[in-house]
Amino acid sequence: MHAPRTALLSLDDIGKDYAATVLDGVSLTLAPGEVLALTGENGAGKSTLSKIVCGLVSPTRGRMQLAGQPFAPTSRRDAEAQGVRMVMQELGLVPTLTVAENLLLDRLPQRLGWLRRGALHEAARAQLAKIGMDGIDPALPVSALGIGQQQMVEIARNLQDDTRVLILDEPTAMLTPRETAHLFAQIERLKSRGVAIVYVSHRLEELQRIADTVAVLRDGRLVDVRPMAGVRESELVERMVGRAVHEHEGRPRRTSGARLLSARGLGRGQVVQDVDIDLHAGEVMGIAGLVGAGRTELIRLLFGADRADRGRIDLHWPGAASPPGGRWRSPMQAIRAGIGLVTEDRKSQGLLMPQSIRINATLSDLGAVSRGGWLRFAHERGIARRLVQTLRIRSRSEEQAVSTLSGGNQQKVVFARWLHRECKVLLLDEPTRGVDVGARADLYAELDRMAAAGHAMLMVSSDLRELMAMCDRIGVMHAGRLVAVFERGAWSEQSLLAAAFGNTPAAEAAAPTSSPVSA
Repeated sequence: MHAPRTALLSLDDIGKDYAATVLDGVSLTLAPGEVLALTGENGAGKSTLSKIVCGLVSPTRGRMQLAGQPFAPTSRRDAEAQGVRMVMQELGLVPTLTVAENLLLDRLPQRLGWLRRGALHEAARAQLAKIGMDGIDPALPVSALGIGQQQMVEIARNLQDDTRVLILDEPTAMLTPRETAHLFAQIERLKSRGVAIVYVSHRLEELQRIADTVAVLRDGRLVDVRPMAGVRESELVERMVGRAVHEHEGRPRRTSGARLLSARGLGRGQVVQDVDIDLHAGEVMGIAGLVGAGRTELIRLLFGADRADRGRIDLHWPGAASPPGGRWRSPMQAIRAGIGLVTEDRKSQGLLMPQSIRINATLSDLGAVSRGGWLRFAHERGIARRLVQTLRIRSRSEEQAVSTLSGGNQQKVVFARWLHRECKVLLLDEPTRGVDVGARADLYAELDRMAAAGHAMLMVSSDLRELMAMCDRIGVMHAGRLVAVFERGAWSEQSLLAAAFGNTPAAEAAAPTSSPVSA
């Protein structure tokens, strides 16, 4: 049991049972000004424990204390009234309201029953400035922001002056290095004020930078608590997953084959501007860049989720059906042609949340699980069971509703859908967001398998380490343009960041190709 300075928050023998036990006998204490890193595989119980602390879930057993007094919040509002706040992995913003209204929803400035817009926007700007996001217009609807910017708004909303305990659940999953630096600066400020912080993350390098103590959960039990200083990543991985995890850092470039997809002059308004790109069989190409650079928008054009207003896309494998006129009219056209997309927002764009794993995993290819218009249930169930085993999806069965899975396991179900269809080209937008190190290794192994089988993959990620580990080439976007393409062995984190900030001469020097944007 962890025993730091005088406890601000104490958990004693916390347990939670649903159909099975998901938390069992967890005891922890958290001191003022301490950052406790909470880590473990998906399904280990991290989110459940966090939700118990912030009042969203009631424990089956155990007790909590806050500043020496009994603490048993009955709702999130109750916990917040006592100074315990949580930034959840799944955003809780109201998309139809403005940034300012979301930031101050529970304390809107009013006079005689009328909303004071000027005061609202002034207070919102001050709140955004705390995390270095004062460039966002507080009058914009949240739906107009990218998901990374929405994440920063969610964080800003919870950085209140009355906060005593702050829980951050995968806070940097969609943030750029600059935004992450702003967040870490705020964490240091909160620590100096005596705020206790629980930092839930799978990014072990971040935990080493920001945490004082690390606690590891496995299968609902607390298996390790220790000071973070001196802890190696390999030790944490071993405690989390109990098995060796293959690293990709030093692997050679894959041997690429024939060109499968090409885009020339592809664009949509100012968000994607005249992009030329080629994807080859047997390779993974990465796309780096800052939030707002056009990475997701490029993926959506290649998939037909948005319609390009200029340029063309062509497919080159035998029998491939290129889009009529060079541009997709709908995602269904792209899917039928052999293109798949792992979306960055699994909750609203990637999954039918109330439906089962079985239905979600086979949704993209109903023809393979039906005959004569009739569903072959046993065949569909067998396919889903195989995918669950291949991707190690933690579930009771393939009939479990996706909404009841952890965020990382939900992401695996999205991935399973395209593994089932065996797309020739797979587009991946932040594919390992919220996925633990063990599950990430499983997904990487599937990408390796697909590359070896001659598929082409295009991966957008905010994690440069992930791109450098997995990709054969990395393209960098800046202000809607693909400004450079780096070959494996010719990049560094510094050169990729330089290109992302628009320093294309440095990027071109590091990428010895005839054109900085061609393969």
